[in-house]
Amino acid sequence: MKKSIRAIVTLALAFAAFSHSAFAVVYPLPAKNSRVIGENLEITVPQDSKLPLEAFAAQYQMGLSNLLEANPGVDVYLPQPGSKLVIPHQLILPDAPREGIIINSAEMRLYYYPKGTNTVVVLPIGIGELGKDTPMNWTTTVQRKKDGPTWTPTKKMHEEYAARGEKLLDTYPAGPDNPMGLYALYVGRLYAIHGTNANFGIGLRVSHGCVRLRADDIKWLFDNVPTGTRVQFINQPVKASVEPDGSRYVEIHNPLSQTEEQFNSREPMPITITPVVSKVMVDASVNQSEVDAALKARSGMPTKINGLIENGEAAPVVVPEAEGAQPQEQPLSPAVPQGVNAAPVDNQTVPASAPQPVDEPATSDSQS
Repeated sequence: MKKSIRAIVTLALAFAAFSHSAFAVVYPLPAKNSRVIGENLEITVPQDSKLPLEAFAAQYQMGLSNLLEANPGVDVYLPQPGSKLVIPHQLILPDAPREGIIINSAEMRLYYYPKGTNTVVVLPIGIGELGKDTPMNWTTTVQRKKDGPTWTPTKKMHEEYAARGEKLLDTYPAGPDNPMGLYALYVGRLYAIHGTNANFGIGLRVSHGCVRLRADDIKWLFDNVPTGTRVQFINQPVKASVEPDGSRYVEIHNPLSQTEEQFNSREPMPITITPVVSKVMVDASVNQSEVDAALKARSGMPTKINGLIENGEAAPVVVPEAEGAQPQEQPLSPAVPQGVNAAPVDNQTVPASAPQPVDEPATSDSQS
């Protein structure tokens, strides 16, 4: 049954490859004692391709970081024509309640569990840059939604840009040129999940703390996520699962750098193994060489670490080339950084455990 469910998901993901317009990737939820979902795909970069990696990421509902982890050495600006790209659509669900929205900054993905559907929607995101981090240990709710948000840069932002000889508008009105995009979901008082007016930055640390999505994805969330929905921010670079058949899997992402020194260093970030993950890794059936290989590779894909192991990671499903299967080139949009600048919502106060805002509050709909 489990294999048949994954086969259905694979067909759905392959169908997405043949669509010119991206849409939410929806997975059926596994049993409560299972957390591995989906299947990886493999595509061939067309021989005449002149597209950047971002075009393939957008077509297959990926962030840049997801493709870079799964395809080490790939050229971000021009993936080699004729080469293979692995699309990491197989995932381990985060160690968090299957409820509402879960935002895992470490893997730059948003998980949404619609009530009463037994499904999970997975979307790639952009997060806060170093020093302006997206929350990583906070639970809140969607306070309100806005069709056509405006954006007012803070005084600090004006000073930062003036120092570089650049100038920001006092207020960016609602519309296609707004850095927050066309839709926003405000969480707590100081942060938002919103769109963007630039077709890049998903899977990167680019915002002033908010969560950024591509235009189609934020529209989908705006239409489907009700106000009051639970939102949990987490930071889980390592996920692990023991499946019903006894198979043990780990999924390892590059941890986020926390200092300028770490950010600029070529040395890999150290990985911390939590007690939850350790319980999966410490077992007589586990092949330690597979664990070591997974820790070194940091592929961002589930890797089997016990029992009969062929290639560690499951072989991806090959997506055949077909007319309309490849991404379409989109004109580049100008980049305007964003920050968090939300007006108070119903006089709510931020809980003491919530992160402090990275910019001064302003009287606009939000920062980013």
